[in-house]
Amino acid sequence: MRLVLSTFASEADAEAATRTLIGERLAACGTLLRGARSIFWWEGRIQEENEVMVLFKVPDPGYAAFVARLREIHPYQTPEIVALASADVDPAYEAWLESTCHAGENFSQENDL
Repeated sequence: MRLVLSTFASEADAEAATRTLIGERLAACGTLLRGARSIFWWEGRIQEENEVMVLFKVPDPGYAAFVARLREIHPYQTPEIVALASADVDPAYEAWLESTCHAGENFSQENDL
């Protein structure tokens, strides 16, 4: 399992991306954390932005497909995509995560979200 961190400029963008990735079964869960404040170097100067951090839970076998799709739908020119490999995950949680994610099999939003 990988925990993937990504930031978005607005809660609406973060929620839309999260719903897309879960609906396409590329992530099992996305936790939106409001109130992030990022200070970073961009376009020759220090920038500061309020952002929404999303923590995505992604199975290792589907990681490459997840990243490719996140890049497609992310509104940033250079999105933050930082993955942390999990060395120790509760076996029941990991089984749920892997059974939830199957690239190419879409959830019906009415029934599953």
